[in-house]
Amino acid sequence: MIMPKKFKKVYIEIGNICNLQCRFCPGTRREPRQMSAKEFAQIVEQIKDYTEHIYLHLMGEPLLHPELAEILKIARKAELSVNVVTNGTLLESTGNALIDGKIRRCAISLHCAECSENYLNSVFDFAEKASRNGIITVLRLWVEGRDSEKYHAVISRFGEGTKTRNGLKFAEKLYLEFGEEFDWPDENAPERKVGFCYGLRDQIGVLADGTVVPCCLDCDGTIALGNLFDRDLDFILSSPRAQAIIDGFSRRKPSEELCKHCGYAERF
Repeated sequence: MIMPKKFKKVYIEIGNICNLQCRFCPGTRREPRQMSAKEFAQIVEQIKDYTEHIYLHLMGEPLLHPELAEILKIARKAELSVNVVTNGTLLESTGNALIDGKIRRCAISLHCAECSENYLNSVFDFAEKASRNGIITVLRLWVEGRDSEKYHAVISRFGEGTKTRNGLKFAEKLYLEFGEEFDWPDENAPERKVGFCYGLRDQIGVLADGTVVPCCLDCDGTIALGNLFDRDLDFILSSPRAQAIIDGFSRRKPSEELCKHCGYAERF
């Protein structure tokens, strides 16, 4: 009998360096770092039996990584499905690496960059090419951007599309999705009405230095559970702190202060 993988997804931050400073992103206070391809291979070896899907996302812009093609090759060899989140500014120069790397899904956050014609055209050109090559390609806007200049540019390029649960479908594997902006977890913010979260249940995050965190919103590694360059993942997940997080959410009483102040988890 084949046992199901423990996590629906594992976020791997191949770098915490970004080329933009978006108003809705808290950034990180950690030292700038990019995970080498060799280090990425070590992480993959640790997590490949725990998930089928990895997301090159947490902090940072993954397309800035100089070894992106090699990283995608390593993931493909391990039979991991790769999903990428990008601000789209580097797609003109780096987009082919994603297509050649046969990633599963690419989400492009249109709300990140300035609304220039060159930016939008490069994003749209990539979206068409990627979707034709079998990559699920998702253009993202905040809900308040439904009537923005960028939204109208999307419609002008791809047509009205057909309605989906949270956006539009323009073609096979080509979508526009709307998301609601949220408050990132912040221990200095007022306590929120958080009772449950999927952190450590269907996801974990791995920071650029190998640190394991419960979810993709722990931008500073506040809830550092251990480091995959020092310990194996099973040991880290069995630690008292990790178990306390799982038990706390089972009882609808978060054990970590950061979790009590998370605007995203409040929606659960």
